[in-house]
Amino acid sequence: MEKKRIAVPLVCHGHSRPVVDLFYSPVTPDGFFLISASKDSSPMLRNGETGDWIGTFEGHKGAVWSVCLDTNALRAASGSADFTAKVWDALTGDALHSFEHKHIVRACAFSEDTHLLLTGGFEKVLRIYDLNHPDAPPREVDKSPGSVRTVAWMHSDQTILSSCTDMGGVRLWDVRSGKIVQTLETKSSVTSAEVSQDGRYITTADGSMVKFWDANHFGLVKSYNMPCTVESASLEPKYGNKFIAGGEDMWVRVFDFHTGDEIACNKGHHGPVHCVRFSPGGESYASGSEDGTIRIWQTGPLTYDDTESFAANGPVGKVKVSVERKTEGFHIVEEGKSKEKEAGNE
Repeated sequence: MEKKRIAVPLVCHGHSRPVVDLFYSPVTPDGFFLISASKDSSPMLRNGETGDWIGTFEGHKGAVWSVCLDTNALRAASGSADFTAKVWDALTGDALHSFEHKHIVRACAFSEDTHLLLTGGFEKVLRIYDLNHPDAPPREVDKSPGSVRTVAWMHSDQTILSSCTDMGGVRLWDVRSGKIVQTLETKSSVTSAEVSQDGRYITTADGSMVKFWDANHFGLVKSYNMPCTVESASLEPKYGNKFIAGGEDMWVRVFDFHTGDEIACNKGHHGPVHCVRFSPGGESYASGSEDGTIRIWQTGPLTYDDTESFAANGPVGKVKVSVERKTEGFHIVEEGKSKEKEAGNE
């Protein structure tokens, strides 16, 4: 029986360059969604459960480094090497706002209340844009000590988290004062920082270490040495009993949160893994790679029958590029799905 339990992921094609960031929306009345950033300059929105392509956001003129969705998955945001951060309508694919920066935008995040957009990048400045007054100049938080790599909101939008490309540590900023209130020390640069769904933990990846920090008292809870340099890590959101990590050896590994023991090792990518994220319910997780694909893996132990059906559904996420190019902007979700079915029947 053991041998039959080989994980068969849903493979999502579509990007023509490496996939460098992934973000799941919370569960909405319409399900949950997955958005991906790629060096091909065109973020893509997918059904988070099936991997089905919904649409491509077109308008950036350089690599897109960071993407996110707001709490209701009605808007998307992206940070790009074209020196802009853009906010998009996630239903139509239209660009709503384009915020000019003076250098590459490496990270972006919607506030929990969806009214604010936080950006950071090579300029070493954290900016907060008020989406209710998009033409107003952004608020600039105290200068970051280094080039910004990741950003996130915490504590009901009262705290901002950021890490830097060129130095270790995670800095926590008080939004009201705009000052650093705490630094979580790491040896290497933190390439991935995730605040857990319940707000209890901050999960970080630095070098070959994955660390879990108390998000309220900021103490180090767990620290595990990985088999290789990892670029990204994510904690299972429902039970918090396992985590995933991916990096330069191309494998996506699952570990026990309490012991650090490896539970599973998923092979399939043909290049380093740049990003891994659990879905909001923890039933699956996605990985994005240098090979340009996204793979969605099921968390639960698969029975032989399940494996068969997943294999049968393998091509679901594949969208013919010619169809994609012809598609003008977006369609509402239902239309997007029918469009894919047509593409599959050609």
